[in-house]
Amino acid sequence: MDAIDLNLVDLLRGNARLSYAELARQVGLSAPAVHERVGKLESSGVVRGYRADVAPESIGLGVTALIGIVEDSGADSDDMLESLRVLPEIESCYFMAGVESFLLKARVGTIAELEQLIVRLNRTPGVASTRTAIALSTKWENRPQPVGPPTA
Repeated sequence: MDAIDLNLVDLLRGNARLSYAELARQVGLSAPAVHERVGKLESSGVVRGYRADVAPESIGLGVTALIGIVEDSGADSDDMLESLRVLPEIESCYFMAGVESFLLKARVGTIAELEQLIVRLNRTPGVASTRTAIALSTKWENRPQPVGPPTA
């Protein structure tokens, strides 16, 4: 990735709906050249997708919880992760260092739905225990980090 690619990534992170013409204007290339570069960024996995950033509350997902999972010592992590992957309430899953093996970000509509999710998680093979923190409000999330210089 060169400086132009980094600039394109930064622009797309700020507004993925920019046209190729507008991207081209901002980076000083032609629209076809930008189209080709963005295609390469997509095919190489740098740009993984485009999505709408929707306010969770507006679609009935007003409860956000962070759930730590302590893995059973004899657990098969891959099987457990597949069981977690199918739960639509789980937005993110992070592998962690420390007592908890995984940290999940989940969104549900009500506390009762969160309770049901926690019960399902605790019944999942490989899960020894869970620890849950409920977010009272979201001050910000998904804030992009500044794009740095290209790496070798």
